[in-house]
Amino acid sequence: MSGWLSTGGGHAEDGGEEHDHSSYWPLIAAVGAGMLYLGAGFFFVGLDLVPAVLPIGLAGAGVVGLLTGLFGWAYEAFMAPASGHGGSADVYTTTMILFLVSDVATFSAGFIYFAFIRSAAFWPPDHLPPLLGSLVAINTTLLVASSVTIHYSHEALVEGDQRKFLGLLGATLGLGVLFLGGQIFEYYELLVVDGFSLSTGVLGSAFYGLTGLHGLHVALGVLLIAIAFGRSLRGEYGPQHDTAIRTTSLYWHFVDAVWLFLVVVLYVGATI
Repeated sequence: MSGWLSTGGGHAEDGGEEHDHSSYWPLIAAVGAGMLYLGAGFFFVGLDLVPAVLPIGLAGAGVVGLLTGLFGWAYEAFMAPASGHGGSADVYTTTMILFLVSDVATFSAGFIYFAFIRSAAFWPPDHLPPLLGSLVAINTTLLVASSVTIHYSHEALVEGDQRKFLGLLGATLGLGVLFLGGQIFEYYELLVVDGFSLSTGVLGSAFYGLTGLHGLHVALGVLLIAIAFGRSLRGEYGPQHDTAIRTTSLYWHFVDAVWLFLVVVLYVGATI
């Protein structure tokens, strides 16, 4: 029976029979996200229309549904037995590309909000901490370097060089962890030292909304790379079994590209 979104794709078995594997996990995640957004909307603008328990219940159920769907989807795509270059690999790659295209819309909403407040009459804000500094340069270097290492890690896997593949994938994981540590340190300096918080005017909401959303994506990427690295140590990937590495690499390049755009628009844009 066909599902809502195919994540396994039809492929020939030993007997030549085509089998279709379809997953309901993306649908569960989408319904959960919808409930979360609906609950948040009611909470912020509709408390005078509905009891408070309704938005809280909707948001809570949405979080559970979203996390359950994402975990199930990630398990099928990245933790189940590795797939090769057949039809299933093409479907996994296409699914990841479609997910990233939809993610562009999510980030675009945040950038549009920043552009709106940047062009409004109340700019510049009263309290503007030094956003652009050496820490941003270091974090950017770390993330760009990680994009290079994961690219050549995948190339080494395709070429059958397991030692180079493992070394570069491990380096990517380390660079991702260092980036997250740098962002946590940046938040500490801004919150504790500079007193710049989410409630510090419109810039605070834009800054933490965009950087927090990106940090969440980096954390998810680090988790996927860690899973892939653990499986790689068991020898589960090879030239014909690289789907999870290829899709993870696509996701990581997207995260890096968003960061570069974020630095130009938010960090540099807030200071000029």
